[in-house]
Amino acid sequence: MNQVRPYDPHRFQSAAGFYHHRLFYPDRLIRRVIALTGLAPGEAVLDLGTGPGLLAVPFAAAGMAVTAADPEPLMLDAAAAAAQAANVTVSLWQGGSYELTPQMGPYRLVTIGRAFHWMDRAATLDMLDRIVAPGGAVAFFHDAHPDVPENRWFRTLREISDRYSRDVGHVADRKVGAHRRYEPYLFASAFSQLDGLSVTCRTEITLDEMVGRAYSMSTCAPARLGDRQAAFESDLRAALTPFATDGKFIEIAEMVAMVARRP
Repeated sequence: MNQVRPYDPHRFQSAAGFYHHRLFYPDRLIRRVIALTGLAPGEAVLDLGTGPGLLAVPFAAAGMAVTAADPEPLMLDAAAAAAQAANVTVSLWQGGSYELTPQMGPYRLVTIGRAFHWMDRAATLDMLDRIVAPGGAVAFFHDAHPDVPENRWFRTLREISDRYSRDVGHVADRKVGAHRRYEPYLFASAFSQLDGLSVTCRTEITLDEMVGRAYSMSTCAPARLGDRQAAFESDLRAALTPFATDGKFIEIAEMVAMVARRP
């Protein structure tokens, strides 16, 4: 796409080892996306911004020919390890949205999990229109935490993470563009037919897992916190502990897929 990246493509390097603490996408959500898009085993899927393969691996397990793309080599190493552990095959490509070319694909589906905000969204959708096959789709995955009593800890986690992010001066470059939601970009693109799918899960999480998840965020990754890492972890543990019952927290999360297709 020959653009200047407005972010450091390796900013997740020190976060890569903590990504396994992030929420996984339930198999039943993956199956619903496959059914809605009409994917058949063997068809080509590009997982853009794959991280440790949280989408690439389940789509490969469903029989798709998956290319896992990420600009960070450590993330690709983690995706390869996850694929091996799941006994599936994925192709690895070091690159991101800014390295896409018209010669790639065609893909029946492009998946993007919690990564669209790092991209030049309009330009990325324009390029995807060139490499997604006729009848294909783009699926955007994310998670949300409903405002329920079980999730009282979530606001505290965000407040402390945001405070330390501001202190180290990285809030301004967390997102590219003004919109957090996909719709303004999708309705202005070729992929303007939208269908939302979601699955709500209730799980237990430990304090150690919460701390690990915080470190998986680029703004609170160990390399970003530097010599403030110990203070951050101490503050986070102290603030979250009162929300625990027998050392465990309840997490209720809505796992969402927005499937965008051409009309």
